[in-house]
Amino acid sequence: MTFDLSSPVLVLNANFEPIHVCNVRRAIGLIMEEKASLVLNGRGYIRTVRTPVPCPSIIRLSKMIRKPHAIVKLNKQEIFRRDNYICQYCGQRPPRPTVDHVIPRHMGGPHSWENLVTACPHCNHRKGGRTVEQAGMYLSRTPFRPPASAKYIFGRYLQNNEDWEEFVAGW
Repeated sequence: MTFDLSSPVLVLNANFEPIHVCNVRRAIGLIMEEKASLVLNGRGYIRTVRTPVPCPSIIRLSKMIRKPHAIVKLNKQEIFRRDNYICQYCGQRPPRPTVDHVIPRHMGGPHSWENLVTACPHCNHRKGGRTVEQAGMYLSRTPFRPPASAKYIFGRYLQNNEDWEEFVAGW
């Protein structure tokens, strides 16, 4: 079985709460240093000189660590992800989406989750520096701050790592 040392590995706290995603190389280092233990080997084995080493998919830290309050960072990729890469004006999925301020910055619109949406270049240009009402356009849904739940935060990895679902879903 082929794998990549940069493949994602779900890191669980001592109470099985998902807290982070690291790569296979880092996960094996944590296991070798006995700071973590293997929960699920979903990728096969790495052949070494002495013995095969399991290639982890999920690891659990040995000691409980204090986890800071989770937040979803406001950036372009997270806005696209929240809107499912769909233009909030015309409903199309553009090959190169852009970010639009519902209330333009020059009119006092904030740079916040509630004022930023995904837009196709055509709709963004058509709206220009005007409000939605001035441009005669409408939003398909009201922009919102995404939840800081484990399901949303680790959701981008779940499509390729179905075995993580049971550990992420409960938090």
